[in-house]
Amino acid sequence: MKRILRNVGEAITDERGTIKNILDPDIRIRSVLVITSKAGSIRANHYHKKDTHYVYLLSGKMEYTEKDMNSGKSRKKSCIIHPGDLVLSPPMIAHAMHFLEDTVFLAFTTERREHSSYEKDTVRIQLI
Repeated sequence: MKRILRNVGEAITDERGTIKNILDPDIRIRSVLVITSKAGSIRANHYHKKDTHYVYLLSGKMEYTEKDMNSGKSRKKSCIIHPGDLVLSPPMIAHAMHFLEDTVFLAFTTERREHSSYEKDTVRIQLI
């Protein structure tokens, strides 16, 4: 999948530790969320009309599934996401996450995350 980036960001390391850029500084982020998920649970099963999400896995493991809703011929694609991987979910790309372990990830969104506006932009489907 083109939207899965592994070992993202350039790391700068010295005796104090490491600094790592996760996102390009030109990306306009409107919301940052810390999301925990229990092993065996499923999240998402939707797509967004306008919003773009970036998911950065901090710990755990998930199976990420996506499908392009712009094409009637698109098929589902899945892959395993590990700590340090970044997943891009642009508008009109249905996505779902099945958590294989207890997992913690950051979600960066390009639209605000108030419940009412989020729901207006979200189309729920059964992807997995």
